[in-house]
Amino acid sequence: MITSILPRSLGTISNDSCISDPGLPMPVQVKKHHPALKHAGYAATGILPGENPAEFEKLHRDLIAEFTPDGALENDIIANMAHLVSRKKNLETFRIAELARARYAQIMRERVPEDKIDYPDLMFGTVIEKVDPAVREAAMRAAVDQARKELGDAYGLVEIGEIASVDQLMKGLEVQDRLDAMIDKCLKRLLFLRGLKSISRKSAPQARLAGPSRAA
Repeated sequence: MITSILPRSLGTISNDSCISDPGLPMPVQVKKHHPALKHAGYAATGILPGENPAEFEKLHRDLIAEFTPDGALENDIIANMAHLVSRKKNLETFRIAELARARYAQIMRERVPEDKIDYPDLMFGTVIEKVDPAVREAAMRAAVDQARKELGDAYGLVEIGEIASVDQLMKGLEVQDRLDAMIDKCLKRLLFLRGLKSISRKSAPQARLAGPSRAA
């Protein structure tokens, strides 16, 4: 389980302390910083950073042994079942990902300087003191290093962004349901056509045996 790699300090952070700070100005002044997102190869229904691929493979093999699928479609059903059972067992990953993203954002707010703006409480304003880009870049690198060390393996959940979230899981399941429905529709049409062909083949020999009637 990914819970074992969650730092103790992260597990005790409240949502309020992670997301809001009374001393911070409005969002117009505080910019969001994100690590280089690594979306490729990840989906909310699949194996996420920090989860054990070996456990998933064992689960998949156990389901194959239990249901003995035959053919591409049956194997696809078993694979989908393995992903769903695995996600059910690892729902805690989403909570850990939320805490990790919140802690990452907090580190960025604390370590990375921002431009000062007049009237920061309004939705508009003028920059009155600009931060040296080199200083900001160095601060960001230091903040990322701190986040990597503090979050450990959970930092991988930060890198893939909102993929590790219940919202993305629901969207993925919705798409999967629609694809499964279309596959089921194709399967029903295929079975229907096969049924018609079977009836045609059975009736054809009877028609040939009867033959045309001769006039008296």
